[in-house]
Amino acid sequence: MAIHPPEQRLWWKEHVERTEIIWIAVAFVWGLIMFSTMIAWHVYGRQNLANEAYRVRPEAYVAKVETLAATYKVGEDGASGVPIVRPPPGGDAYLLARIWQWWPILELEKGQSYRLHLSSADWQHGFSLQPVNINIQVHPGYEMILTMTPSEAGEFGIVCNEFCGIGHHTMTGRIRVVEKGEK
Repeated sequence: MAIHPPEQRLWWKEHVERTEIIWIAVAFVWGLIMFSTMIAWHVYGRQNLANEAYRVRPEAYVAKVETLAATYKVGEDGASGVPIVRPPPGGDAYLLARIWQWWPILELEKGQSYRLHLSSADWQHGFSLQPVNINIQVHPGYEMILTMTPSEAGEFGIVCNEFCGIGHHTMTGRIRVVEKGEK
């Protein structure tokens, strides 16, 4: 409610000051620039992953991961007992998010491409691969697939970056990248 109502009750017929028109024009042009920048950044900045997503029953996804782990298991992590799995180069690699771990530990070959499948058995989780800085939300009922080609050997940490409950701070995992022929 204004202190003094406009002289004419039809506000859209009121005169607009020049400075106000300039600020509206500046805001409009800035909005166009930001919109164009987002499109350009997506196309040329290579910051957004080109990934696929499919609906999947959580039980069916868990079965896929367990089958992969049983087929390609090469060892176990001594501290946690989590299997270390080496999927074939150029093939599919599956990771399962469940309260409060990423399962199994993947061992990938440097320079080889893999289709990395991600899903959750229970809650929404976040997949954050460090220090590469790949971030994806992982939901139960959806299978996220991204193609990745590791370019350097080493051990990469996975952390959950979506709050998933009381044990969220302990939800970590690993991807090992090895040189060709290394075991």
